[in-house]
Amino acid sequence: MSLKNPVSENDHAQGDGDAPVTLVEYGDYQCPYCGAAYGVIKSVQQQLGKKLRFVFRNFPLNQAHPMAQLAAEAAEAAGAQGKFWEMHDALFENQKRLGPQLVKTLAAQLQLDAAQFEADLEERKFQSRVKHDFMGGVRSGVNGTPGFFINGARYDESWDEAPLMAALLGAASIAGN
Repeated sequence: MSLKNPVSENDHAQGDGDAPVTLVEYGDYQCPYCGAAYGVIKSVQQQLGKKLRFVFRNFPLNQAHPMAQLAAEAAEAAGAQGKFWEMHDALFENQKRLGPQLVKTLAAQLQLDAAQFEADLEERKFQSRVKHDFMGGVRSGVNGTPGFFINGARYDESWDEAPLMAALLGAASIAGN
């Protein structure tokens, strides 16, 4: 399978758009496997530097993870205030405590406009954005989290650091860098 929704300026991305390798993750903030992958992603980002662009898309598995939707919408609400990645990291780093109180606490720690943040969550302002990410994942064949794509191609191998790094380096060499 391949990525059906190409990476665009609407995505949350870290790294240069011209990087030879783009890693897309469809993730769920409450998923323990995504929590484990979070540290792996941070490590490969550090090692690959400018060779890697990382994109995160929401894929909350609401049946299994009742706080995943709230967390995804909270990340998007923080993103509307320019702090998506800060909230993204904080949610994964506090994954075991996910819930409405944690989200409020993190918003305060990130110095977000609390009234705007709470209004956005109350109005479910970013529900459609989260659903758009989710449906793009479904169309791309994602059926669990984390779901990875390297340069648009589905990556189904181990996302332990060594095999993931090998796949990313292989994609970089194919891209000519």
